[in-house]
Amino acid sequence: MRVLVAEDHRILARTVATGLRRQSMAVDLAASGDEAERMCLLTDYDVLILDRDLPVLSGDEVCRRLRELVDPPRILMLTAAGGIEDKVYGLEHLGADDYLAKPFDFAELVARVRALSRRAPKPPPLVIRHGGICLDRDRREVRVDGREVDLTPKEFAVLQRLIEAGGDAVPHGELVRSVWDEHLDPRTSAVRATISRLRGKLGARDAVVADTGEGYRLWR
Repeated sequence: MRVLVAEDHRILARTVATGLRRQSMAVDLAASGDEAERMCLLTDYDVLILDRDLPVLSGDEVCRRLRELVDPPRILMLTAAGGIEDKVYGLEHLGADDYLAKPFDFAELVARVRALSRRAPKPPPLVIRHGGICLDRDRREVRVDGREVDLTPKEFAVLQRLIEAGGDAVPHGELVRSVWDEHLDPRTSAVRATISRLRGKLGARDAVVADTGEGYRLWR
């Protein structure tokens, strides 16, 4: 899942981003409304966590503009105003998909983000499999031939994307875009290092195959 956090309070934004990354989400940050709009036009985000009180362009206006897109991201509006009238206005008049008042519990934020990502026309199954590999999106668990495997958030996200490909190769660039954040240098060895660790944890050196010029695919 790729998430954009549009929040001008730097400490809060970084705290939320760090927590979501630990949940195997790729997270980008925007500190103003115009930056958030620009990033949403350039990148297909699954969920936008949008503060209403952003500089340059308000969160309200960002929400209105993004709703004009053919396939806008799901929008979770954050605000210090938690009254019923504010929630109704955000949901009905601005077109937000969900509304969360500050201060909020982080566990609730994660649950709402995940719920929004499942509101696609065809929600992805919670449990996906490939060969002897079983990945549970909801519990964040992976089993290989019944054996539980402990993966880092990035390893989990990479494996999930490879299973979703159904044995087809996933290009290196696509893994960077869907699993890592926008600031990762595409020439870095981060993807290769993650794939190498994933092979070891899956218990086979050929569990993930590198196809020259194509990307990576699951062998099992």
